[in-house]
Amino acid sequence: MSTVPLLTLNNGVQIPQLGFGVWQVPNVDAVAAVKTAIEVGYRSIDTAAIYGNEEGTGQAIAECDVPREDLFVTTKLWNAEQGYDSTMVAFEESLRKLRLGYVDLYLIHWPAAGQDKYVDTWRAFAKLYADGRIKAIGVSNFQASHLQRLFDETGTVPTVNQIELHPYLVQADMREFDAKYDIRTEAWSPLAQGGTVLADPVITGLAERYGRTPAQVILRWHLQLGNVVIPKSVTPSRIAENFAVFDFELSSDDVAAITALDRGERTGPDPDVFGA
Repeated sequence: MSTVPLLTLNNGVQIPQLGFGVWQVPNVDAVAAVKTAIEVGYRSIDTAAIYGNEEGTGQAIAECDVPREDLFVTTKLWNAEQGYDSTMVAFEESLRKLRLGYVDLYLIHWPAAGQDKYVDTWRAFAKLYADGRIKAIGVSNFQASHLQRLFDETGTVPTVNQIELHPYLVQADMREFDAKYDIRTEAWSPLAQGGTVLADPVITGLAERYGRTPAQVILRWHLQLGNVVIPKSVTPSRIAENFAVFDFELSSDDVAAITALDRGERTGPDPDVFGA
């Protein structure tokens, strides 16, 4: 049984707070990685059309021993497919590759504001949701201005906003904005792609004190902030390690010390200009 807390989205659907991401995992490796994650206890799997591994992810889901209804599967619409009609086509293709009759969460991967299509795309999402093809709809990499436009022009509030978020990019303003509208903030690149943050003296000092790895300390910080978090790995030991974060708790001072590391430092693109 999974020990992962379930968080309730603004439409009543529940999402596991800790999930397994497959960004940068080759399709051929996704099968084993996702199977391992499910065996460890993960019940939320996060993929995307642009990752090129929906088929491998779908194969792992089909071949695992966990019933479909016990899994939470997320995929995302890529920038090139934005627009009402093309969204409908792309969604069907994602379902085919995943071998699924529905997905639990479908995200607009980037606003790609220069294309000026994300509002029409969102209307297609709302239609798919109304038709029962998706359990929850959300966005990824949306800034407050993008979200406000969705609210103003469609009246439909996303359930999730998946953004880059880690100790060097704490995103306090975005998390506050999301919370104001009861949107769950989900962290991608939660370990800053395994870069220098894992060697930060504050992180390594806490890891030593708690008898944990730096990655476990950071993931615990995310959980205590209330973020949904989706670490990725193809190494079985690390997949298990990243899951073993529910039997200890950081003090409020330690959470604050990690939060204070914020540099506003992105490892990925700027959502205001990417995909234009």
